[in-house]
Amino acid sequence: MQPTKAERVGARVLRPFQLFVRRQASGGIVLLLCAVLALVWANSPWAGTYEQMLHTPLGVSLGQRLLSLDLQHWINDGLMAIFFFGVGLEIKREFLVGELAERQHAMLPIAAAIGGMVVPAAIYAAFNAGGEGAHGWGIPMATDIAFALGVLAVLGSRIPEGLKVFLVALAIVDDLGALLVIAIFYSKALDPLGIALIVGFVAALFIANRFGARRGTIYLLLGFGLWAGFFLSGLHATLAGVLTALFVPARVRIAAEAL
Repeated sequence: MQPTKAERVGARVLRPFQLFVRRQASGGIVLLLCAVLALVWANSPWAGTYEQMLHTPLGVSLGQRLLSLDLQHWINDGLMAIFFFGVGLEIKREFLVGELAERQHAMLPIAAAIGGMVVPAAIYAAFNAGGEGAHGWGIPMATDIAFALGVLAVLGSRIPEGLKVFLVALAIVDDLGALLVIAIFYSKALDPLGIALIVGFVAALFIANRFGARRGTIYLLLGFGLWAGFFLSGLHATLAGVLTALFVPARVRIAAEAL
């Protein structure tokens, strides 16, 4: 039986997402195995060596300037920014031509993510009201998006494609919401130079997108500058990855009816 036109359109729309998840399968397995290894190591008699590894200083020299961070900060602020950039591109594609292209479909994971932030925070606040830990209400709000995608990758085709898109979008919105809460309620005094850099590089990204610049190096350099702005400001630098992804040019060139 020949597939219908709607089925062919659906298959072509979902194919990039299927390839994305399939490529992540081996990475998801490695992620989960490394997490188990880290838990065992951190709770073993050799836990001191684990902490020592996380706080190993690593530096990058630019002329007379040296940027030195420990391994944990390079992972959290550097590699996770790249991770969020990749995920941001995938979700942008979903909003353009995928499962989230229709507003009613996009609102469901957004509403679920808001509920996933508000309810845990409310439960935490109810149990810790008036206590020393009351200020930590923002802790249970975040979803570990790396683990969420890792588990989805391992499960592979056993999960419907629509559910995968929903869970990925939910995890991203939830994580970004938690980062914004941290930035607003938990960040110390923000550095004015960093904020100025953020505004300047966001404006530059907007202009590049508006005038149709399509060279990857332009967005790479502007994204790095935006990352530096977030890093200097005191805000979580992973936000730079998401913002850069949003400004990367992507337009629907072929209408669904023509596929």
